[in-house]
Amino acid sequence: MEAGRVIRSGGLVAFPTETVYGLGGNALDARASEKIYAAKGRPSDNPLIVHIADLEELPDLVAEIPPMAETLMNQYWPGPLTLIFKKSLKVPPETTGGLDTVAVRMPDHEAAAMLIRASGVPIAAPSANTSGRPSPTRAKHVQEDLSGRVDIILDGGEVGIGLESTIIDVTGSDPVILRPGYISLDMVKELFEGVRMDKACTEPLKEGERPKAPGMKYRHYAPKAGLTIVEGGRAEVSFYINNRIKEESSGGNKVGVLCTEETAGCYPGGICKCMGRRADEETVAHNLFAALREFDEEEVSQIYSESFYGGQLGQAIMNRLMKAAGYHLIQV
Repeated sequence: MEAGRVIRSGGLVAFPTETVYGLGGNALDARASEKIYAAKGRPSDNPLIVHIADLEELPDLVAEIPPMAETLMNQYWPGPLTLIFKKSLKVPPETTGGLDTVAVRMPDHEAAAMLIRASGVPIAAPSANTSGRPSPTRAKHVQEDLSGRVDIILDGGEVGIGLESTIIDVTGSDPVILRPGYISLDMVKELFEGVRMDKACTEPLKEGERPKAPGMKYRHYAPKAGLTIVEGGRAEVSFYINNRIKEESSGGNKVGVLCTEETAGCYPGGICKCMGRRADEETVAHNLFAALREFDEEEVSQIYSESFYGGQLGQAIMNRLMKAAGYHLIQV
């Protein structure tokens, strides 16, 4: 497999997973990790996730495997779950953002597993987009952001989930969710009653705080236009957004609205992107990043989004929206 040879030789390969497309390089090669940061324009203190295809690869990457990690791996690997371990000396600091921990996951995607096995090394892979942009859920999104910066793009079609993996720190006495995802807090509570969400899931890190995992510190998933989340009752939200549409459109600006099938008809003056039915959270999650990129294509100047709390994926969807909006939320 040519893509495996490219990884072994220190090159970069963009590849599909069940969550989003990843930008992969040899996780054990410091220079390859530096290439990933350079290609994305990513701050070097933002750690990368190491992808493996088989459990036999894990002991070389970590200092220890706590019992809680084994429980989570037995339940959710392969799948959209990243675990934070104390790292082994084999993993260079360039891969971990200088931390003494390493983030590892086993993707549930045939093409990703084939690439990892063909390369013969674990693959460090953040999302295959320019740093801060909406994550790529199709190969064309990778091409838009990283053309000329990656050796090979493997086109696996549209991804299944559309949101990045849940990240859980297993280095303490209880598991801590550092980034919500498809595997929710309630699902983990069925295994560990003491699990909790890190404060960085809902608020930005303070100045000087180091990110423990990808997506914790910097603005992420952001479209080119400003994004504001509007929270409240349906009537109040639509009234507020429509007033903003009227005011901003009068100046010749295009205004985008992220909404659902239930409310798509409430914003006649805006450019609406309907992400599916509100009750169908998997579809909303699946369509989120693509919708944000479509607003870029239509060159809107401002985007307003309804909020999406509740349900299994509500925390993950709102986490991505809040970071894309720079935590700009208005309650009405």
